[in-house]
Parts: sequence; C-alpha cells; structure tokens
Amino acid sequence: MTDSRFLQDAWYVAGWSKDFDRTLKSERYLGEQIVFFRTGEGRPVALEDACPHRKLPLSMGRLHEDTIECGYHGLTFDCTGRCVAAPTQPGRIPRAGVRSYPVVDRYRLLWIWMGNPEHADERKIFPVENYGNADWGLTDGGTLDIDCHYLWIADNLLDPSHVAWVHLSSFAGAGTDDVALEVEKTERGVVVSRWILGQEPSPYYGKLIKFTGVCDRLQHYEMCFPAIGLNKSIYTPAGTGGRDMTVRPETYINISYHFMTPIDGQHTRYFWFQHRNTDPDNAEISRSMNEGACQAFEEDRDVLVAVHRGMQNMATPNIDLGLDAGAKLFRRSLDTLIRAERRI
Repeated sequence: MTDSRFLQDAWYVAGWSKDFDRTLKSERYLGEQIVFFRTGEGRPVALEDACPHRKLPLSMGRLHEDTIECGYHGLTFDCTGRCVAAPTQPGRIPRAGVRSYPVVDRYRLLWIWMGNPEHADERKIFPVENYGNADWGLTDGGTLDIDCHYLWIADNLLDPSHVAWVHLSSFAGAGTDDVALEVEKTERGVVVSRWILGQEPSPYYGKLIKFTGVCDRLQHYEMCFPAIGLNKSIYTPAGTGGRDMTVRPETYINISYHFMTPIDGQHTRYFWFQHRNTDPDNAEISRSMNEGACQAFEEDRDVLVAVHRGMQNMATPNIDLGLDAGAKLFRRSLDTLIRAERRI
C-alpha cells in the first residue's frame, strides 16, 4: 500500500531548529510548498510558498523586517499571511493572503502543524521523556531523505526481525531472527516488542553496556501517529530482565527517536536522535553512537528505496508474513484517523 493521503491535524518535524534563520527557506511537506523564516526576535514563521497573484514562490522574494515581499510585483505579506502592501495598486490592498502554518521550537526541532490551525495544540507535540535530564546523554542526530513512501519506513520501524539480515554488524544478535513478537495497540499507535533472554548483546550495544557476560535484551519498537517511531533498547544482566523488570544501576537504556515527515507520496524526510541513560558528557560515545546509527539508517535506505520501487512495479502479488502484524495494525489505525478527519 502506498496511499499518498496524510493525517493533516498533527505535528510533524519541519527540521532542526538551528537550520532556520533570517533567510527564506523553502521546503515541501505533505505535498505543500512552505517557506520558513524567523522574525527579528527569533520567532519561527511558516507560510504558503506561493504569491496569490501568479503563484511565484515567495521564497524567491525578499525578507523586509518581518514581512516577505514577492519578487514579481512586490505584494507583501506579514507573519500571519495577510497582504499588507501592494505597490502596483495605489490606495488599495487586495483582499488576498497566503496560508500560515503554526510552528513551534521544541527538543532542538522545529515542529509544524499541517492541518486546521484552530486545532493546533502545543500539548500534542510528541513528548520526549527525560529530555533535559542531566543524567542522560544525547546524540546530535541527523537527517536523511529517502525516496520512498513514509509508511514503508514506518513498517521497517515496527519490524525488530529485519535487523538479523539488514544490520548484521550493528543491531543483530542471537534471538533477533526467531524469538516471538508481541503486538499491542495503544492510544498513540502500535508497539511491537520482545524480550530476548540470556544471550550475548548485539555488536552495537556490546561496547556501551556497563556489565559483562550475557544479557536479557528488550526490543521495543513503537510507531505513533502521525509517523513517529520510538525504539527502546534495554540491556540488563541475564536473569534480571522480562516484563516485570526493575531497572538496576547497571541496566542500560537507549531510546532512538525517529520522525518521518512525508515530502509527498514518493519521498520522505527522516529525522532522528538517540537518548541514553548513561555518559551524559561523553562526546566520544555520542559521536560513535551517531556514526553507528547513520550507517544502519543508510542500510535501511537502500532496502526501503528498493521496496518502494518493487511494490510500485510488482509483476505478481506480494505476500505478508507474521512479522507484519504490527505494521498492518498501525496502517489500519492511521487510515481510520485519516478517514475520520476527512469524514469519508
């Protein structure tokens, strides 16, 4: 399924906050062209990137204080999208404007609300637990453009099994190919998880955990609406893990946050960072983790681009496997929300 419809009433990541400044920056999200800039006071602004006269992108114009002047005939728009000047129309300003999108800085990211502005509620921005906790370490994260529909990435992030074949040198490990998965529907999405007991840690985490010997390992793969993945990895000494686990001083927890923002039905921009309960000031560990994640995500990109192409051009029907249960449940749940939003 590669349906290009999207959930509109939701917060999506538009980019890293540091990448938006006093210059005009044009991006395409959910099939809509948007121009971003910051006011003189640093407040983010997002407007439809098209002058209502002849649809020239406003990003080709000029920023004057906190207004954008169109580069064709000088129509000028304020931060709300209202036309405030029309040099070619003396004494008359057209009753015209461009769409304005709510935008908020949080967690080093710029978030944009793509739906009805009246429904935008900052409390609905996805919560990052322990953000700002001085005991937790944070990676720089990154950005990756992937030439595929965003739901193929969501499928991948609800599939703990693929690591046994795609990520042999990083996230794979004993049990990742055959230990049974548990699927749970939640209010915010779907969780696919499993405890792998009494096995060696994966190569990626083996050098990060704070104990030696075999371990109990949790793979927690969660996908939340509209398209936000939370992958939690817990490593604890053998015999101390399982559903009723109590966190011990040596228990290692790493949470990877994945934010998928559809560019359109064929392309996705993927943002991520990782958050761990150890070594908050160790820049070398953060750098090494970030490099390892980048390598793994590049491996995913190669597979997902080929999957997108293969599913678009299939000569015979595809099949589903048992491991697809979580992904299928998420797609059905998301489709229900989209249909309700559009009153289909």
